Amino acid sequence: MLVHADGRFEGSVSGGCVEGEVLMAAGQTIADGKPRRLRYGVSDASAWEVGLPCGGEIALIVQPLSEDGFPPALLEQVAERRAAGLWTSLTTDLLSGRTREGAEVGDERFVRRYQPPRRLFVVGAVQIAQSLVRIARELDVVPVLIDPRARFLTTERFPDTQLDDRWPDDAIEAHGPDSASAIVTLSHDPKIDDPALIAALSTPAAYIAALGSRRSHAARLDRLRQAGVAEDQLGRIDGPAGIAIGALGSAEIALSVAAGMIQAFRNMGS
Repeated sequence: MLVHADGRFEGSVSGGCVEGEVLMAAGQTIADGKPRRLRYGVSDASAWEVGLPCGGEIALIVQPLSEDGFPPALLEQVAERRAAGLWTSLTTDLLSGRTREGAEVGDERFVRRYQPPRRLFVVGAVQIAQSLVRIARELDVVPVLIDPRARFLTTERFPDTQLDDRWPDDAIEAHGPDSASAIVTLSHDPKIDDPALIAALSTPAAYIAALGSRRSHAARLDRLRQAGVAEDQLGRIDGPAGIAIGALGSAEIALSVAAGMIQAFRNMGS
């Protein structure tokens, strides 16, 4: 959670129940430059005052954004490394309130790992994709839209989205999806979706899914078998794509697909 001297803030530490207290402590830290450690538990009388009725406990440290706390340069460094697809580990000494780069295991140490953004490769610039790329960005997942059809793949339909007009197998190979990636085919055109799925199955992507009914998915699996895809690989494809929520319309279908993606990321531990 980042707090400015003028009272503005971004992020949260508890979803809302202790934020009022934390903002007060942050104001004090901004004023005197000293870190503060806070703790709230259900056994504490103050827990009910700040609104911690859900059980458990929360331990927090409030640091100044300074060389004696959280050095400002680390913010830029983390952002640059994430953009380059690299992990960054930061260690905070809980006694001094200072954060430095690297992972230092020990008592009174807190290590935070900042991972690169997860990626979602969407094959097929259809209406569902318009909703799906917006949802992905809200989830801190970087969407890449792949479709060789120029009339579908336009910046007007997909603003602020990376567009790739290569055939999907070439595009997927070039992007190199990793275990923090998802690949979803939406075009409903076997000439586009099938090569994409074959390419996807050669990657360690955490989530591979294909839109379509159970009947069309069964036909799709038969085509992939005939193309030489092994049975254990076929089992990696989530089809019909997404979690069954009774979705109606493109936005709800996109939501179900995004939910399936997040579930797969969690199962992979990414």
